[in-house]
This record gives sequence, structure tokens and C-alpha cells, in this order.
Amino acid sequence: MNISEFQETLHELFDKQLWHDHEGDFGFLNRSNTFIQKVGYCTNLTPATIEQAVIHKIDLMITHHDAWDFIYGLKDECMKLLTQHNISHFFIHGPLDYVEFGTCTSLIKVLEMDTIIKYSTFEGDSIPGVGEYTKSMPFDMFAERMQTTLNEPVRVWKNNQQEVKRIGILTGAGNSTNHIKSAVDSGCDTYITGEVNLYTIQYAQLVGINLFVGSHTFTEIFGVETLVKKIHEFHPTLEMVQLFEPHDELNHSMNKF
Repeated sequence: MNISEFQETLHELFDKQLWHDHEGDFGFLNRSNTFIQKVGYCTNLTPATIEQAVIHKIDLMITHHDAWDFIYGLKDECMKLLTQHNISHFFIHGPLDYVEFGTCTSLIKVLEMDTIIKYSTFEGDSIPGVGEYTKSMPFDMFAERMQTTLNEPVRVWKNNQQEVKRIGILTGAGNSTNHIKSAVDSGCDTYITGEVNLYTIQYAQLVGINLFVGSHTFTEIFGVETLVKKIHEFHPTLEMVQLFEPHDELNHSMNKF
């Protein structure tokens, strides 16, 4: 696969309107290779994930996030390493969040919900997707399922006495009270996201919706994985490798003094 074929495949998978609506929220940080045999994927572009790509002899990295501008110096360092090791890089943020097979839908599917009530969309703000189980399950059982699926600690707040059945999901930074309100308005008893603050917790308690918070990285990795699998269907000779990322957001120890 060459870079042009890769771009053509993306245009097959994503509606033109998504490219238009999220212009600037996707693209190449580096193009070093004209021919791609091995693709590495992960959620974040960092020196550590580039190091993983070097180890695996990756030609093209696909990530959900670009190197964030507000992490000062990160983009310059990543660009230097990508160029040094002859690795191309493409990130796809907004379009992957809101395509029908994207980050939210992928998490709904790996959590084995039976029905997708609503896809995540962008309507001036992010709107959570909604999934539902045909048969409800106890809170603790769902908590165990989510922790096993994400393979990391999950923070939970039980804010009602119902069993878990209808769930609103906004992967990554879905910590705004507006996002939770959308889930409540959709009849959800439970809400999942990848970041949390005081207002997230207080509002969820106020309206009585269960709150499950994984990490930004690992609530979104399944969407990147789905995209890579779809690319592989177009180009079956490609080798796809998930690049290792640690569970830094949740799996850390407190220093004791």
C-alpha cells in the first residue's frame, strides 16, 4: 500500500461531510514512506509510542490524537523522531469519534451491548452515543466487565438502585455536565467516559446516573483498532501491530512521605 492508496481507503470509509466538519482535526504529521507494509496503531502520539514503532519496524503510525500543542515541545520532538526513523504518521481525531464505527460504537460493541440506540455525533458539542442491554445486569457485574475489557482500574460511582441497562458513552474527555445531561435526556441509567472532574461527579450524583470512568487512552483505543481492521480489509497484505501504551492515567501509585 502506498500513501495515496491509504488516503483513498480513508475516503472510502468516511463520509465527505466528516472531513469537512472536522477539518484540521486529522492529517499527516510526517510523510517519510511512499510504500507501507507495516502499520502500528495506538491512541496517542508520544516519543514513547514512536519508540514502540521503531522496535516493531513500523512504516506508518495511525493514532487517534495528534501530538498536543499544549504539551509544549511534544510536537517538535515527535516530528524529529518520526523523521529520524523514517516513519510516516497519520492522526484522525474528530472524524473517528463521530463515524458510525468509531470510538463510541467500538466501546459499545466490546462491552457486548445488544443494541445501539444512538450513535455519537457532533452538533455544536459532542453528543454521547447510547447502547442498551436486552437484559439488565447488576452494577458490580457491569463494573467487572468494564474493568476486564479496558484491562485497567475503573472509577465508579453508584448513583441509583437500578440495574445497568441503558448506557450513555462519550469516550475520552466526556466529562462535561452537558454530556451527562444528554445521556440523562436519553433515558440512560449509566454513563461512561474517560475523564472526570468535581463537576462530573457532582452532577451525576444530582441526577442519579451511575458514573463509570476509565482512562482517556483506553476508552478510545477500540475505535482506532476498528479503523485499522477496516483498512486491513482493503489491504490484507498489511501487517497491523498495536503499539504498547501504559495505563498511566489510572494505574499509578501514591508516593508516601
